Amino acid sequence: MNIIGRLTKDAEVRTIRDQQQVVNFSVAINESYRRKNGEQVKKTTYFDCSYWRTVNVACALTKGTLVELTGSPSAKAWIGKDGEARASLNFKTDQIKFHGGGAKHTTAATQAAIEKPQPMEDDLPF
Repeated sequence: MNIIGRLTKDAEVRTIRDQQQVVNFSVAINESYRRKNGEQVKKTTYFDCSYWRTVNVACALTKGTLVELTGSPSAKAWIGKDGEARASLNFKTDQIKFHGGGAKHTTAATQAAIEKPQPMEDDLPF
């Protein structure tokens, strides 16, 4: 599935179990339409996104950047500490395509570096 939206804040890199790293960010998707009576309706849907391939992408995922994401959606529901029901939409991102905007503009070279993880340095003496 593909979604297109703008980042609501700068991406964060988190380290989880077994020293594995994930990039977390949130995307807002705006939709507008007219009802039969001519009334304009605007609706915003928020997705909490995760990207597991490389953390290099975090520097380019800044607030306001327009991105196209390919991946799989899911929903999560829980009861909050206040006893109220809560829910969120999540998107496990497999691919990110930048469409510009945000604080930093992503060039084609940056896009290529993000999509292709850097090889790890080997500390062998030969």
